Amino acid sequence: MNVIISNKFEALLGSLEIDVIKKITGEYEADEIISMFSNFFYQRMILDITAIKDYRDIKNIQKLSIALDMDKVILLLDDTPESTSSLYLSKLISMGIYNFTKNKEGMLYLLEHPNTYRDVAHIHQLDSLTNEVKERIEKSSIKILGIKNLTDQAGATTLIYMLKKQLMSNYKVVALEVDKRDFMFFNDKDMVSTTSEQFSKELIVLSDAYDIILVDLNSSTNEDACNDVLYLIEPSTIKLNKLMKKNKNIFEQMKNKKIVLNKSFLDSKDIMDFEVEANTKVYFSVPPLNDRAPSKILDNFLVKLGFLRQASLENDKEDSKVLGLFKF
Repeated sequence: MNVIISNKFEALLGSLEIDVIKKITGEYEADEIISMFSNFFYQRMILDITAIKDYRDIKNIQKLSIALDMDKVILLLDDTPESTSSLYLSKLISMGIYNFTKNKEGMLYLLEHPNTYRDVAHIHQLDSLTNEVKERIEKSSIKILGIKNLTDQAGATTLIYMLKKQLMSNYKVVALEVDKRDFMFFNDKDMVSTTSEQFSKELIVLSDAYDIILVDLNSSTNEDACNDVLYLIEPSTIKLNKLMKKNKNIFEQMKNKKIVLNKSFLDSKDIMDFEVEANTKVYFSVPPLNDRAPSKILDNFLVKLGFLRQASLENDKEDSKVLGLFKF
């Protein structure tokens, strides 16, 4: 059975010869629609976009995309330039809304043949969405820190878990991993898995609720969406040799990037030797740590990155002079 929410297109939706379990007409706040239908069982919802109050503000559509199963929703668009532009449609797609149309034939087709991302990918303007994320980052106080392994299994996932736990006492923080599902093993609701296609959507959604987003980039190329990126190296001989075998110019390409030694047993002299040999600069060195316990080393690391509420550097004057990008 189906649900119809209509307003401007009440007559058109009334002409559909389909089974309807519930029908409402009028203009509603997004929160009102959510309260009426978030726990209501239906096969499909046909939603007249003009029934959503202030629908041109994409945030109101975003509220629905979070609370409702958008695979069941067919969005009937009007003919205004705002809601039919390529950018607006791209935003819908990034929220997981793939079923939209402007006519009766389209609605009838989508009732039987719902779209997947593949069907609308040609509309999706990824560059525009990346720019939107960048603009949102620049205008808001959200801090997005990306972390990426340079050597195989350098420990980005576990380090993000430990950094998140360390930051939680002072900030609202969430972790986001791209194109993997490793976070599920931490059993933490604030550790979210997504895909490259949904990455922009997740950043936009999470940026309204958190101070900090830690991103496990894995093999994705979404570094530009982050305020800053850490590149992890496990400095064992075999891992470094494999890295150089794969790309002998890697350290030249990483010039001016933040290289972090992780799970590192190197002392200060070893690190200096490493910097000379690789012609690079190490931003920080993290030794093997207990992921069940707080760490002053991680607090020092976070303060250097600019997360100044992590208060462990009170007696470490040398490091406290080096404030990172965020100053947050």
